[in-house]
Amino acid sequence: MNSLQDRLADSLASRYSLDRELGEGGMAVVFLAHDLRHGREVALKVLRPEVSAEIGAERFLLEIKLAAGLTHPHILPVFDSGEANGLLFYVMPSMEGRSLRERMDREKQLSLPEALRITREVASALDYAHRHNVVHRDIKPENILLHDGSAMVADFGIGKVLSTGGRSLTQTGLAIGTPAYMSPEQSAGELSTDGRSDLYSLGCVLYEMLTGEPPFTGVSAQAIIAKRFVSPIPKVRTTRDVPEAVDAAVTRALARTPVDRYDTAAEFAEALRSISYDGRTGSQRTGGESHRVAPKAIAVLPFKNMSADPENEYFSDGMTEEIINALGKLPGVQVASRTSSFAFKGKEVDVREIGDKLGVTTVLEGSVRKVGNKIRLTAQLINVESGYNLWNETYDRQLEDVFAVQDEISRAIVDALAIRLGSEQGQVVAPTKNLEAYTLYLKGRFFFAKLSEPALRRSLDLFQQALLLDPALARAYAGIADAWCNLADDWVAPDDAYPRAKGAAERALQREPELAEAITSIGKVLGWHEWKFVDAEVQLARAVTLAPNYAEAHYVHGTLLPSVGRLGDAIDTIRKALLLDPLSVHYSEWLARFLLYDGDFDAAIAQGERTMDMDEICHRAQHYIASAYLAKGDPESALSWYRRAQSLERAPRAWDALIVRALAALGQKEEGEAILARLEDESQRQYFRGEIVAIGYAALGNHDRAFSWLERAYQARSAGLLYLKLDPGYGPLRGDPRFADLVQRIGVL
Repeated sequence: MNSLQDRLADSLASRYSLDRELGEGGMAVVFLAHDLRHGREVALKVLRPEVSAEIGAERFLLEIKLAAGLTHPHILPVFDSGEANGLLFYVMPSMEGRSLRERMDREKQLSLPEALRITREVASALDYAHRHNVVHRDIKPENILLHDGSAMVADFGIGKVLSTGGRSLTQTGLAIGTPAYMSPEQSAGELSTDGRSDLYSLGCVLYEMLTGEPPFTGVSAQAIIAKRFVSPIPKVRTTRDVPEAVDAAVTRALARTPVDRYDTAAEFAEALRSISYDGRTGSQRTGGESHRVAPKAIAVLPFKNMSADPENEYFSDGMTEEIINALGKLPGVQVASRTSSFAFKGKEVDVREIGDKLGVTTVLEGSVRKVGNKIRLTAQLINVESGYNLWNETYDRQLEDVFAVQDEISRAIVDALAIRLGSEQGQVVAPTKNLEAYTLYLKGRFFFAKLSEPALRRSLDLFQQALLLDPALARAYAGIADAWCNLADDWVAPDDAYPRAKGAAERALQREPELAEAITSIGKVLGWHEWKFVDAEVQLARAVTLAPNYAEAHYVHGTLLPSVGRLGDAIDTIRKALLLDPLSVHYSEWLARFLLYDGDFDAAIAQGERTMDMDEICHRAQHYIASAYLAKGDPESALSWYRRAQSLERAPRAWDALIVRALAALGQKEEGEAILARLEDESQRQYFRGEIVAIGYAALGNHDRAFSWLERAYQARSAGLLYLKLDPGYGPLRGDPRFADLVQRIGVL
């Protein structure tokens, strides 16, 4: 083997420095190498000489090129490929010690939620690849890598090139695929297998994650393959207590005939997604439809401020938010997010109505009285259906005991809902011992929730004051990151705001490595500003794992999926965020936006109107309604909605440029030119989102000015550029070569 390494090292000396062998198989050897050009560790996989000779460089490089074009959060990217001294190789990120096989060797069996999640992520990657006419042909635990817990599929394209190169490699004694995971049709030597063969292999992997061994085993490859054709499909439930729906899904994936399996990987993933861990199944419905009610779902209503000083409202709101966060970390509980719960603040609403609107079965309400260093907190848990109290308590404590009170409330709810916890799960950990710092932090969150520019800047000041008193307060750093992310684009240039957000989030994680809010902020910066979509996906998957009820992580994930060609998945993910936060105006308006991009204009209008039912002065919803009317060929209605949106005081002035689209369609170009001239003048004094102004110039046919503003947006790395290929406003520019160049530079699909 040293001769192979030496032969490869000599040929690639100017590009890669080979360190050591990582592993080998019948077809290839993998080396740890150093990419000299980019200064990074990589995995360099070289086909054995006899395999390289059999396949030929032309076919190999063609298939690897197709695989390298797959850009998906759960697909390990291909960095490089080529021929060196007669050897065929390709280069991937180094993921040493992170395969699913190595994890299963250590743990034997995985938990049901973990096994289903990994399978869904792999199915998502397969669905994307199959839609791009790429079949993997060798799905197995060794080719599923785990990066921060998130699954990534490696070696796309290799199975095909090995199956179809030159004369059949099976004639040389080298097996294509892995017997324990091969589909019956692949075992029979059929070369025209489709994506359903990959689903069979993935079903084998899921079976093994749950039971500890593949579904068919034997003393030889021939014995294993024979069992696949003649033995009954084994049931997971014979060795593991899982819901019947899990067994049904695995059995269908392992059907001997492809037509009896799931039609697509997406269908397989959806079947697994609908499985709850108590065995029930159900679909998720959001938007204007009734919300699915989870069996253990709770809303925490804003605690009433009973203090004599009305300024102590920040403290009662803060207690509410802290309890929401604590409950959100409990396994098996769905918790309505802050936005939805606070929509009922100060309103006398029947708990049944709250349950219906938020999709919850229980409601926690209470009050807080703060006098000096003493607090009295009352809380009661109410069953939505019956209206009966399940539990209530009053706490008279010193302020320094506030975290213990939060923990006691969480534990009481755990008991009332009969939730099983490990010894450490759900425990409230005090974020700081400095109560003054904690008070300033709560004030910061109080202002942050208002989401206006002055309030966001006030929250920044309060978070920084908290850090002066306790520099180790991770949540204050996370608050700073959140504030800068919200200020970016509309009020502050992104190249100024996002680096500040990232720095604050990194400092938060240095102090509290599993703080989901900070991890989500990192994901925002990586995706929205740095355009590193795969890295962003990894961070957001981690945030969701740590805090499955954190709707913001689901939302951010959804905003990034169109950038990798997954608009349909983006719509589903935004709906997931809305399921957790049904009354979020922000998430609702984004759903309207993506429905517009998907060409479902009537649905976009309906969703925009639902958004306005929550907030009648939401300017973005009105803009998306206007754009949908314009796309339907109704510029008069579009102009009316655009004007209505821009009459709002809180609408950023740059969005005036969108009116120009309707004006141009109605032949009123002079007014459109006047609007753009005013924006040009105002842009000398404040930051404007260049990509929005560009839409106005595109509508007037002034492509040079449009691309000048797009370049300005590119230099500022504005997040709006992620939707260049989807937003109908850029339609007039898409035939210009400069547009394709800009899309390529950004890296969106």
